Order: sequence, then structure tokens, then C-alpha cells
Amino acid sequence: MFRCTASFLFLCLILSHLVGAQVRRAPAYPLITHDPYLSIWSTTDELNASPTKHWSYANQPLLGLIKVDGKTYRFLGQEEEGRYQTVLPTSQENAYTAAYTESIPATNWHQLSFDANKWKIGGAPFGDTERQPRTLWKTNGIWLRRTFSVEDPNLKNLFLKISHNGQAEVYLNGEKIHAAATGGSDFAYVPLAKAALKALKKGENVLAVYTAGSVTGNWLDVGLVTGKKGSKAPVISKARQNSLVVTATQTQYTFTCGPVDLKVTFTSPLLLHDLHLLSRPVSYVSFQATSTDGATHSTDLYFGVSSALAVNIPDQEVTAQAYTSQNLGLVKAGTTQQPILKTDGDDRRIDWGHVYLAVPDVVGAKVGVSRGTQAIDQFLKNALLASASATGQNLMMDAFLPLGKVGKNVAQAFVMVGYDDVESVQFFGQNLKPWWKEKAGTAMELELAQAAKDYKVIMQQCHNFDKKMYADAKAAGGEDYANLCVLGYRQAIAAHKLVKSPQGELLFLSKENFSGAAMNTVDVTYPSAPLFLLYNPDLLKGMLNGIFYYSESGKWKKPFPAHDLGTYPLANGVMYKEDMPVEEAGNMLILTAAIAKAEGNADYAKKHWKTLTIWADFLSKEGFDPANQLCTDDFAGHLARNANLSVKAIVGLRSYGLLAQMLGEKDVAQKFNGMAEGMAKNWMQLANAGDHYALTFDDRSTWSQKYNLVWDTVLGLNLFPQEVRDKEVAYYLKMQNDFGLPLDSRKTYTKSDWIIWTATLAKNQQDFAALVAPVARFSQESPNRVPLTDWHETTNGRQVVFGQYGRFMGFQARSVVGGYFMKLLAVKMGEKEKLGKK
Repeated sequence: MFRCTASFLFLCLILSHLVGAQVRRAPAYPLITHDPYLSIWSTTDELNASPTKHWSYANQPLLGLIKVDGKTYRFLGQEEEGRYQTVLPTSQENAYTAAYTESIPATNWHQLSFDANKWKIGGAPFGDTERQPRTLWKTNGIWLRRTFSVEDPNLKNLFLKISHNGQAEVYLNGEKIHAAATGGSDFAYVPLAKAALKALKKGENVLAVYTAGSVTGNWLDVGLVTGKKGSKAPVISKARQNSLVVTATQTQYTFTCGPVDLKVTFTSPLLLHDLHLLSRPVSYVSFQATSTDGATHSTDLYFGVSSALAVNIPDQEVTAQAYTSQNLGLVKAGTTQQPILKTDGDDRRIDWGHVYLAVPDVVGAKVGVSRGTQAIDQFLKNALLASASATGQNLMMDAFLPLGKVGKNVAQAFVMVGYDDVESVQFFGQNLKPWWKEKAGTAMELELAQAAKDYKVIMQQCHNFDKKMYADAKAAGGEDYANLCVLGYRQAIAAHKLVKSPQGELLFLSKENFSGAAMNTVDVTYPSAPLFLLYNPDLLKGMLNGIFYYSESGKWKKPFPAHDLGTYPLANGVMYKEDMPVEEAGNMLILTAAIAKAEGNADYAKKHWKTLTIWADFLSKEGFDPANQLCTDDFAGHLARNANLSVKAIVGLRSYGLLAQMLGEKDVAQKFNGMAEGMAKNWMQLANAGDHYALTFDDRSTWSQKYNLVWDTVLGLNLFPQEVRDKEVAYYLKMQNDFGLPLDSRKTYTKSDWIIWTATLAKNQQDFAALVAPVARFSQESPNRVPLTDWHETTNGRQVVFGQYGRFMGFQARSVVGGYFMKLLAVKMGEKEKLGKK
């Protein structure tokens, strides 16, 4: 425990007053955000209204309790959903077999009297290879029957315990007791109504379940549980949340807990100028308690981290251990299996390495390991943790923090949550360690100790950055715009992993979260680039290096860049089924030129000049009037003669000319600059549809956002006259819906990153603000409580979903929201250009 004496006064002030009036409502709130596997969010406006979740929506619970004068309040997460006694075990409690069929059975298949002797017998869980079932199930549906006996059917508080992905129907002795359109990877505990309880009989019973296959994988595990006899839920009050503020690197809550107010701040110090700090997977959770009535109050804190942070699915076995090292109390947990880099895919969590909970050396602080509600019981009874280790499922890593007598002085403490993934990604067959392990002798305990030592300095750095970033964004685009930048900052960074390549280069590798899991996708790098160009262009190089290597090593032989490097976390070669030739060639040329502009030299381009030349030659032949092909908006389908894609090719060729000019290649520069200028003039004629420019060259009844035009301004290329931008912006202002400007005339959905790029075409702040305001409204009113989606409906603000069970597959937590920083980049590049001319 620390108190706000003179040495900590300034830090306490920082934690007490985060920067100005920033984001107060979001679709979901970032808590611990570092990379695609370490990414924990709150999906409700109140921190204690729901379990915290991984970005993929799997439960990864954090739990926070505060005890004031003997009364306990919950401020974070939720307690265990109940204290259960098994009636009919799931595979989590005990291995079981069941009768099943994958063919549509007779209509009375769910009745107790049905003869299932011809059905197969299989062990649970049932599913496809994604989740290592005991019985393989790959078809579109499965029907399952479990026969069991009970001695006393007068059970109270009976729950159906079920884990499934697709649609499900459940029957008890022929009576339907549950139906759901979708499920999830975690077990759900469904309380059964009295009518359902009446179906239970003494002696033989049958639980019958149908569940459909799902685009996210087939899965079924089911049983029955009830509350333990004689077990009463502990008396825990819900702390009253008073405020919530989100800044670029921090999320802060305040609560009233009886006569004590509590501030809780989650800080992921993602400061892009410091690569070691950026890559170190350690977040801080800070606590401040103050008396509200002038009296002193005995106050203690409990903070718990579930071992779910270290598993892909809840029923994986975990080992946890508590110990001391480097003047820290530590608990670490990881799977017993440790399948390092054995699997890839989208809806997956990490199941190798270890999650850590660390507590600085504080008098009276204790750490330990518990099961179920054991730690809560101990905290309520003022007992000390007894368990130093445990093996099993759903363990809790516990920290008890005595704050002492809280009065007029502020009592302060902090804990750290980190993750050592041992090896992070595979790059063309070679496993790579995280960037923070680049030096020999590094260990997680040492990193946590250094993080504790640097706590005060890092918190001040985060405060300073948050303040400046918000002020800069607000000056560039207004308050709505600045709030969107805040929402995009941690999300964009945490969709990447920072490693060093076997060739010694920086690799900053993205994952397409809930859009296929493609790794280091070029047309995902492209929209996210503005954030990294602003704060550290080396990170953008790290996003391009792998693509350059893929071509220059000879592994990729086509005259345009690959779409991606593989399926996260295995970068062993392109995973996407179809190329995007013009899209990716244009992206790589534009981004390389943007790096040169940001750094004031073309050294990076010179290193890859031969490859850039191949891509530029390809665009010179194929780019102006694109053939029928996909672009980055591949969800909209193939399109020929795509006017916006043509703009990308034109700007890409002019970017190559700019690089040639910076490298002293005058003849090359003249050739490609002239080519691009001629194409721009032709484009204006072909795409002209009167009061706007068309979606395609051959249909003037269409329209689209020409977001690729923004680089003409940002890079100072001067290809297209201002009248083109003015005409487009005026038309866009007429085509908006309540939640934004549609992507084009084909559908009402949109991409919010592209809207910000399109808005940046506006020559005045009024038009820019008018285009951004509906996006801000979407961020505040969207009914989908998931990490920010970049693909939403402009008519109702809903996340666009795809697949039969779309809840699982809708763009979210993706890096492309780094594109929100385009307006700020345009302003900063413009300021730099003016200084250069002076």
C-alpha cells in the first residue's frame, strides 16, 4: 500500500483527474490490451455488471472486491455464477458417454420412451477438430440423448449447464426446457423454470438435446447442476459506479463503497516511441481509496484473475503457482499441455505460456491460488490464503491488499497483470520470441519487477501522452473526432504482435480479428497506417517488412504483393484464397512513400527498390481500369472498373514517382509522375457522373466513397484538383444516414475508418464535422457491446455480421481503426510541409 504523501501526490492527482472530458460511453471498454491474445474488455457500462471478456467474447474474468468496516462490495466483474452440485455431469466434472445421431431422427426422439438402441455411442464433448472433442462431429446437426437416474426429483435451483456453438433445443423427458439461437465457448448456466422441474421423475430420466452446426465450429457438452445444499451466496453488495472515463492508454472508474470512494484505473502503457515498453505485456490496475465522511475506515481489497486467460476453452487443465521473486508476490497459471504455436485460427485464445498476477512488496499483502468461490469466502472471513499451487480447471489467481485505515489521506495500491507467451508467432517455419525477449537473460519476473519500479514514471508518461494526443486530435477535427481517436488507439495497437524476424528486422504483425484471422494483411495494414505514421514510422515498416521478405525471398513469385502471410499466429504463407493485385500493389507503394514523407528520406524505399519497381510496372499496366477483382472491401464482392481502386493505382504510381525523385532517379520520376497525371485527367472524365464521381467507370448511376483520394492531399502529390474533392464531399453530405455515410450505392452498410478518410477530403471543418458526427453517434449508441466494429449499418448502428450464426463473426477489435488518425496525420503532414518550404 502507498499513501499520497509528497512523493506520490502528483501521481495521485494524475489518477484522480484523467484528461479532460474524454470518452464516457463506448461499445466496449478496454481494460488490459496488448496483443490479439492478451486483450480483456468490459462489455457493459458498469464494470461490475458482467464478467470481463476477451475481445472474442469468451469470458476471461477479473474480479474486484473491497471490504469497508467489514462490509464487502463488488466493483469489478461478477462472482462465480453459483455454487453448484452436479446432478448430471458435463465432461468438465467427469467423462461421460451419450447416445447420438447425425441423421434426422423420428419426431418423438426426445421422449423418454423413444428407442435409441440404433444410435451411436460417443464420449463427450462432441465437436470438430478445432476444440479437441472426444467424439468427432462435423455435420450440420447432432441429436443427443443422456439417460440418468435421480433418487429425489424434488430438486430446487436446478440449472442446465451447457456449452454449444449453434442453435440448440433441450428437452427433459420430452418437455422443452431450453432453446437458444446461438451459444458460446463458455458454459452457460440456465436456471430451469418450475414447469421444467415438474418433468423430472424419480428413477430414470432422459435429457435430449439437438444442436446445429456453426460456422465457428461444432461443439456440444451438456449436464445438470443445482445449488449446493446448505450453501448460501455470500453477502456482497454491488458498489455504486459514479463515473467512467476512457483515454488513449487508460480506463478509469470511480465507485462509492459505503463511506469510502474508490478509483480503479486500468493502464496498458502502449507508448509507441518505446518499443520495449510497447512489447512488454504488462498492464497496471491502480486503486485509490478515500473516506467520504472524514472518519477512518478499515479497508481491504481483493483482486482476482481467472486462469481462463491462459486457455482456449474452459475445460483445459491448468496449473497455477504462487511464489515470491524480485520483491514481488507472484501467481502464474498456464495449461499443463503447453501446445506452443500448435494451432491457428480466428475464434481462438492462447493456451500456451503463462498469465501472471504480480503484487509489489506491500506489508500484509498476500497472493495465492483458489478454486471456485474459495478466495471470496476467505476474503469475507478475513482468512489468509492457504493454497500456493493447484491443478485443475477454472482456477483463480488471488491478491489480498490491505489498505489499512482509510481517512483523509488517499490510500493507493496497484497490481500488475502480464502474460509470457514464451514464443509468439511462427515466421516461415521458425518460432519467434516476443520483442521484449530479444536480449539474453530476460525473464517475466524481471520484467514485472522493472515494471513495478517504473510505475510512477510510466503513469506520468501515459498521462502526458493521453493529454497531448487528445488535444492534438481535438484541434485537428473537433471533440467527436478526438473521442473516436481515443477509442481507436489501444484497439489498433493490440491487434498486433511485435517480434524480430530471423533476418533481424522488426515485424509488427497484425491479426484480422473476426474477419478470418489472416496475418499481416496488406489491406488491413493500409487503413491502420495513419496511427503508426504519426507516432513511430518504424512500426509501419514492421508491418511491411514481412511482405517485402515474402517477395524478395522468392517464396512469393507474382508481380504484385501477397495479400497476407498466413493465419495468425503462423506466418508460413498466404492464407487468403484470392489475390487482390491492384489493391495490394497500390497499398505497398503508397505506404512506402508515406514512410519517406514522414522521415524526410527514401532510405527504406531504396532498400526495396527492385521490388517496388516490379509492383509499379504492374500497376502501370493493370491499375488504371481494373479488371474484375476484389479490393480491400472484399465483403462487397468482385467489381470491375472500380473507380476508387483506380484512384489507388494512380496515387500509387505517383508515390513511386515521388520516391524516385527523392532517390535522384530523375528520368524514372518524370516518367511515372507524368503517367499518373495523365491517368488522373482521364479518370475525371471516365468517372464523372455530374454532381459526383461514379462507383464504376461504366455506370454513372452509382457512387462510392473515394477514400483513396486522401493520400493525394496527405502526401502533397497534387494529382487531382480541389474541385474533385469538393464535388464528392458535397454529394456525400446528401447521402448520409443516421449512423454514417454508406460505403457506396450498393448497400447501406459502411466502414467507419473509410468515413474518416473521406471526411478528411473536406476543405472546411464544418463539412468534416458533419461527416464524422454520425460515426461518433454510432460509437455511443450501437447496440452491439463488442470491441469497436469497423463495419456497421448506417441505418441502425448495428454491427454487420456474416455466417449463419453471425454473433460470432462480425469485424471487431481490428487494427483498422488506426485509420481514425488520418485527419490528424493530414494536419501534421501539412504542418511539416509548410515548415519544409520555409
